[in-house]
Amino acid sequence: MDEKYTSKLSPTVDFWAGMYLVIIAVLSVLGNTAILVSAGRRPTLLKAPELLTVNLAITDIGMALSMYPLSIASAFNHAWIGGDASCLYYGLMGMIFSITSIMTLAALGMVRYLVTGSPPKTGIKFQRRTVCIVISGIWLYAGLWALLPLLGWGSYGPEPFGLSCSIDWTGYGESLNHSTFIMTLSVLCTFLPCLVIVFTYFGIAWKLHRAYRSIQSNDFQYGNIEKKITLMAVSISMGFLISWTPYVAVSFWSMFHSQEQSHITPFITLLPCLFAKSATMYNPFIYFIFRRAVWQEPLRLQRLWFCCTHQTSLTSSGEKMESKTVKGLDSEDRMVANCVGLMEAPCGQSEILTLG
Repeated sequence: MDEKYTSKLSPTVDFWAGMYLVIIAVLSVLGNTAILVSAGRRPTLLKAPELLTVNLAITDIGMALSMYPLSIASAFNHAWIGGDASCLYYGLMGMIFSITSIMTLAALGMVRYLVTGSPPKTGIKFQRRTVCIVISGIWLYAGLWALLPLLGWGSYGPEPFGLSCSIDWTGYGESLNHSTFIMTLSVLCTFLPCLVIVFTYFGIAWKLHRAYRSIQSNDFQYGNIEKKITLMAVSISMGFLISWTPYVAVSFWSMFHSQEQSHITPFITLLPCLFAKSATMYNPFIYFIFRRAVWQEPLRLQRLWFCCTHQTSLTSSGEKMESKTVKGLDSEDRMVANCVGLMEAPCGQSEILTLG
């Protein structure tokens, strides 16, 4: 077996790293599948910007299913499985999904910036076709960057601890080929998207500071929804940046200090890598906190179905329904289903919280 694919960690550390990845993989698949199932139950009601969050869930599931099993098996094997071929595959998948994730978050930040503070009826709207084109462009962009090392610009290689593969960061000082690829990749696929994310959410904070009172006075419910959705988007984006920052920092240190690798132990290089992989897991928990619709969709649909199916009888008889408390919600989220109010809008749309 090639020495570079032998684990540099102890068998005990390998075992617990494998167990950690098992937990991350299971939670990632279950949580993000719940998001996709929730979206699939109401595909015609999904507004265009909400497709970006669906795309993010797809990338998280894709990473958990296509990459984590190989890392888990290698950890339990105490050596990388598959040699060069699987290393190239792993690096390719990692590049595609990580770039797709960060570019999707950057697009989400721009959408939230444009939508935040915009009047609910006359403000900025996004068409499904436009967002689908953006998502397609993101995947093509990520795929192009992932293929470049296979075409000779840059290269993939094992991580210092031997149980994962990524861009060969240590090749930065070895040739102009590696140096130009890593620097261009870093600027276009890391720094610029991060700047977009940070500045758009600073812009959102500024807009909310100036306009939130006006939003509340004109439409309290819309202002409440706006605040929840913005907080959710900020949490997702900041969580992604926080989880990946240690990995990027260690990678850049390795890039500029390739001759001093012995100063960082393999265990130290393992920790940021494991932390970064948690990025696929926590998004569903953020949805649970900010958007209980993801988990309580059947209850909402049942309530709206009741109102819609009784629309004719209520209208003809002129009855005014008193507020009906929806059972099953806690005191904080106890909502009043006034069917007469729901009928003023297309049935089923009033209670859906969207990203745009």
